[in-house]
Amino acid sequence: MHALKLTQIGNSVGVILPKEVLARLKLVKGDSLFITDTPDGLALTPYDPSFEEQLEQGRAFMREYKDTFHALAK
Repeated sequence: MHALKLTQIGNSVGVILPKEVLARLKLVKGDSLFITDTPDGLALTPYDPSFEEQLEQGRAFMREYKDTFHALAK
């Protein structure tokens, strides 16, 4: 666990992430970080939750029409 302090950054307030956290999340300067609500509180993730939902909808579509896709692939 890392304790982070809030710091003034221009007119905003932010946190500085330790390099170990950046490495674990595979983040570099300029990347986006998303905050999501979980049953246990808030979670930081480098993955866009809306993209995950779209991906699952695409997978469901492909499962539903897998025979059609198989026929088209021939």
